[in-house]
Amino acid sequence: MGFLNIDRIYIELAYLIAAVCFLMGLKRLSSPATARSGNQLAAVGMAIAVFATLFDQKVLNPWYIIIGAAIGGAIGFVLAHGVQMTAMPQMVALFNGMGGGAAMLTSTSEFLRLVKGGEGITLDVLLSTILGVVIGSISLSGSVIALGKLQGFVSASPVTYKGQQIVNAAILGLIVVGAIYLVAFDANPVVLGGMIVLALLLGIAVVMPIGGADMPVVISLLNSFTGLAAAFTGFVLHNNVLIISGALVGASGTLLTQLMSKAMNRSLTNVLFGAFGTGGGAEVASGAGGASRPVREVSVDDAAAMMAYASQVIIVPGYGMAVARAQNAVQELATMLAEKGVEVKYAIHPVAGRMPGHMNVLLAEADVPYNQLYEMDEINSEFPRTDVALIIGANDVTNPAARTDTKSPIYGMPILDVDKADNVIVMKRSMRSGFAGIENELYYEPKTSMLFGDAKEMAEKLVGAVKEL
Repeated sequence: MGFLNIDRIYIELAYLIAAVCFLMGLKRLSSPATARSGNQLAAVGMAIAVFATLFDQKVLNPWYIIIGAAIGGAIGFVLAHGVQMTAMPQMVALFNGMGGGAAMLTSTSEFLRLVKGGEGITLDVLLSTILGVVIGSISLSGSVIALGKLQGFVSASPVTYKGQQIVNAAILGLIVVGAIYLVAFDANPVVLGGMIVLALLLGIAVVMPIGGADMPVVISLLNSFTGLAAAFTGFVLHNNVLIISGALVGASGTLLTQLMSKAMNRSLTNVLFGAFGTGGGAEVASGAGGASRPVREVSVDDAAAMMAYASQVIIVPGYGMAVARAQNAVQELATMLAEKGVEVKYAIHPVAGRMPGHMNVLLAEADVPYNQLYEMDEINSEFPRTDVALIIGANDVTNPAARTDTKSPIYGMPILDVDKADNVIVMKRSMRSGFAGIENELYYEPKTSMLFGDAKEMAEKLVGAVKEL
């Protein structure tokens, strides 16, 4: 039994309070200024839900929950403090997978308890179990593959083969046949186990053909899958807070997936079946026919002078800034320029840094004022009257080919109009491609100057050079 003989109404009241905390926390995540408190509020809601579950009379041995929460909390604490911001998509994928796996195991456990106890399974519980198990399994295996593609232990290139859609359809068909058997004939644990294996295979089969460039979108989609699996598990357990929280995750994950697809001007179908992107890293310094295309390099002193004597500078942060951990040096440069009377703004593309909000979080860590951060739609009109656009590791989101080259895989993707500024300075290590695996036409334009080197080191040198002017 639970710790205390608490009436069910108080348990449900606690669950309601937890759900309200989740809703308010999610609302506050919509702004960088309130995101931290929103996250904390949601954590309080989760703590309330866990404690309410401990006192629930349905829990036979609460110590299992306490021990599990202690172990999981410790692991989560260590991971959260040790992960680099550049690896945040991988951590999200890992958490998605664990959530889907937890939902699958919980639904399976309740199914086995009801079958072995001879209590019988009502149709609503059986259907919820099937959906929770299948969706949770797909989320688990798919998230592991997404993690591998981003981390590099699974090939980031699309893995395709002839007839793969037929194979996927066959696996899905077998899962449906198993579900029909469970509903129409017998709630057999062996059949459910077979469905779990098939769903795990389906998750792998669906994600492997997707290129590394699209993994953030896939992770967002799998996040919604995890939420749905948790919600169906809530129906299995008759747990209201699990239903509400799962539905919130499912809805928010779906909306985020749609927003990310829109930001790249691609449909979700194209993401899932387009086999686009390698994850970047390919050398692209040669043009058609293999001939080398010249670029214009700039020294630190000349770049510093261009910005110090400008009226307006727009800084465009990207994944390269995150890799180099250059946000503090960049903010110091921005402060130095502002002291010289230069108006400094930051342009944030919706998917810069691989995940929405990635750049906002990095810049918030460096205490960049929120009023200096501008979304793409707000800042694009500013570039034609900007003296210098400083690009720090942002590649695909600044590529003019998205506007002009109908054969480019990123054609039609909304980009930051950096090429409309009077001068463009690109700070990056080399001429390697971005996540989409294609060269950036911006680098070869006459107004563009390349400042090669580590972003943090170059930003620090720029700070020193601006001070001397």
